[in-house]
Amino acid sequence: MGSVMRRMVLFFVLNILVVLTISLVLNVLGVKPYLKDYGIDYTQLLIFCVVWGMGGALISLSLSRVMAKWMMGVHVVGPETRDAQLQSLVQSVHHLARAAHLPMPEVGVYPSAEVNAFATGPTRSRSLVAVSQGLLDRMNQEELEGVLAHEISHIANGDMVTMTLLQGVVNAFVMFLSRVLAFAIAQAFRGEKERDRGLSHGSTWIIQFFLEFLFMILGSMLLAWFSRYREYRADAGGARLAGTGAMIRALERLQKTFEAVDLQAQPSVQAMKISGRRSGILALFATHPALEDRIARLKLS
Repeated sequence: MGSVMRRMVLFFVLNILVVLTISLVLNVLGVKPYLKDYGIDYTQLLIFCVVWGMGGALISLSLSRVMAKWMMGVHVVGPETRDAQLQSLVQSVHHLARAAHLPMPEVGVYPSAEVNAFATGPTRSRSLVAVSQGLLDRMNQEELEGVLAHEISHIANGDMVTMTLLQGVVNAFVMFLSRVLAFAIAQAFRGEKERDRGLSHGSTWIIQFFLEFLFMILGSMLLAWFSRYREYRADAGGARLAGTGAMIRALERLQKTFEAVDLQAQPSVQAMKISGRRSGILALFATHPALEDRIARLKLS
């Protein structure tokens, strides 16, 4: 099965799992339809939105390490490996994890020519640090140490959990606000006779869809801003663990080999990688600051 097909199948399976799990939780909680003849039951709507908004994000977080391995084709490397290059990689990750007072994360390599790395996992004790084969082939030991220190800092800072919680809050807020405003707008444009017939008018759903789309754009900008902030913070943490020089040289190497960065990777994984880019208006949705800005900030620290 090709990598694209594998990602599609896994994405489909994950979404089925999310829908089934959340539907079960809603049934257990006894959540009833929030649209009533008299209007909206705000308590039921709030529970519905929180369960759907947070539920999907938390399920994705709990499966993040497993899904990253499957989607990216990560091969986990143990300390018993006889490959000198991989042995050095494992030793470097373990050394940096000890320096950051973290449990030892899993270490992996994924087959790609891109020059990148990522960290993921639901908790600090169940984390994964993975690097591309392209990064291993193109970076020297000092540069590699800088990249690994950056990823270890993501784990130490709890960035995976923080991003998940923020995503869940944004999801719930978007669902709740779009439904409340859609109902209010639709009601404002209906006559008294239409209002007496109930709330099944299709205009409500059209307005809701438009508002959800608009609010998700705004929410994505907020999430992207926080993601850029946490990249600066991980750079600073990487500089403390591996040295400012190593962190700067790692980013400079990424800058020189930027054409080998895979911008088509799974978005949920791409956001956790050390490097990514957008330009123009899309910079508002970029999960990573420009490399030159990150390098300049480290040089000033």
